Amino acid sequence: MMRSTPPFRADHVGSILRTAPLKDAREKFAAGKISATDLRMVEDIEIRKIVAKQEEVGLESITDGEFRRSWWHMDFLSALDGVEMIDADQGIQFTGVQTKATAPRVFAKLGSKAHPHIDHFRFLAACATKTPKQSIPSPSMLHYRGGRKMINMGVYPTMDEFYHDLGQAYKQAITGFYDAGCRYIQIDDCSFAYLCDPKQREMLAARGDDPTKQGDIYVGMINAALKDKPADLAATMHVCRGNFRSTFISSGGYEPIADLMFNKLNIDGYFLEWDNDRSGGFEPLRFLPKGKTVILGLVTSKTGALETRDTLLRRIDEASKFAPLDQLCLSPQCGFASTEEGNTLAEEEQWAKLKLVVDVAKEVWGSANAGK
Repeated sequence: MMRSTPPFRADHVGSILRTAPLKDAREKFAAGKISATDLRMVEDIEIRKIVAKQEEVGLESITDGEFRRSWWHMDFLSALDGVEMIDADQGIQFTGVQTKATAPRVFAKLGSKAHPHIDHFRFLAACATKTPKQSIPSPSMLHYRGGRKMINMGVYPTMDEFYHDLGQAYKQAITGFYDAGCRYIQIDDCSFAYLCDPKQREMLAARGDDPTKQGDIYVGMINAALKDKPADLAATMHVCRGNFRSTFISSGGYEPIADLMFNKLNIDGYFLEWDNDRSGGFEPLRFLPKGKTVILGLVTSKTGALETRDTLLRRIDEASKFAPLDQLCLSPQCGFASTEEGNTLAEEEQWAKLKLVVDVAKEVWGSANAGK
């Protein structure tokens, strides 16, 4: 049961509630009261603190909490060559609340010659004594957020050209992270979960996309990005139903996309959400092939109420009826702050949940570690 490479028996998606000093500094920076250098100094201090805290609770994978980002995806996407952020007609609609009205627009040929988040990883790696993990949004999100209308027709007259170049831009970025020492990368994706929701499929069809084909297109892009991936680079994917201020976007189990996701996508492990009734059952795990891992997202990041040990043990046992226990791990269902606003729970509740994940994983598998 002992494993030593990612994903780990006790793992986490990665984003962490922004601390008070960081929130204060970001507000001052937005108001023009401090410089970018001043903000980065505060970020550095606060990242060091949360790296130490992750290691203290016993996690083996360590992130920077996404402390240098406002969004889990927009900051990364807008830093790709050929992408800019623009004001949108409306924000992303979650259940009962909208995000800020901004969106990525493709205005030139895509690439990633020197992504600035690579320097963010270097800082994290210098702070961590455990395995530093880099999370990046899936390439599918650049298309999903706006569709064809957000892609310059003069630059990309056909969508095939766009999908090809986006896959290659991600390949450049991932190579850059690897060259900087990254050996654990996580691709965060909402599109596959959204394809399980009839309302999201209707939205795609209404704007001119074919929901029956979109999953295969996204698989092709991600596989192109990971083509010839070094053997010592672990690549996982978090498949999310939406996470903003403890709300969500989509509902539905993974059944419609499980076979595609597990057997056509060249990913080592999958962070999947099973923290509520909207998530469906564990039956889709029957499609999991040998050699791949699923990290069970059984601990919710949306509320502060702490799950019980017995509940987690029972649910892990239920999941093991559809996939071997040795191919399973444990984590919260999502990050605690997919955007800088964060979810509606306290910092101490967040850390208690991560500690519970570590403790239960040790009980089930004999160690919080995973790997081979």
